[in-house]
Amino acid sequence: MKQFILIMSVLLGWAFQSENIYAQTGGRTLIVYFSEGGNTRGIAEEIQSQIGADLVEIEMEEPYSDSYSVLLEQVEQDLLANARPALRTRIENMEAYDTILLGYPNWYAILPMPVYTFLESYDFDGKRIIPFCSHGNGMMGETVSNICKTCPYADVREALSVTYSGGPSLSEEIHTWLARHGLVE
Repeated sequence: MKQFILIMSVLLGWAFQSENIYAQTGGRTLIVYFSEGGNTRGIAEEIQSQIGADLVEIEMEEPYSDSYSVLLEQVEQDLLANARPALRTRIENMEAYDTILLGYPNWYAILPMPVYTFLESYDFDGKRIIPFCSHGNGMMGETVSNICKTCPYADVREALSVTYSGGPSLSEEIHTWLARHGLVE
């Protein structure tokens, strides 16, 4: 009986260790983000500095205006029309990625329409999506549930919520969040 318990302990320890190893080294990780004001870009770049994954910006073929008031009008029009703006960004080897860290701002408590275009352009079945969201005190809104509805067969994990650009503790917050997902020690 003692030998059985010892063998089971070793096997269970190996299984948990293997899971951590997979999370850190199995498959490839992609950081992909949409950013208009630069806050989400800064978060994505900090994540990349900590895990060294590939980094891709979601870019529209016809970008929104640089004028904030015009931008708000364009975003609201796209939202009301349930638009899917065409993207300049193309990822030819999406099948090579098992984990996607997806960054975006919270606009009107939902995903920006270009992020919908991105999510609807690829097959995320069985992939792990780990969202991160910048916002001006709107928190995550319905963005995570939007991802779950758009990619019903993806494994959507705990998101990181960052107010504006995050402040002085951003690096530590990101590290803690990445560690919970097994992407750093």
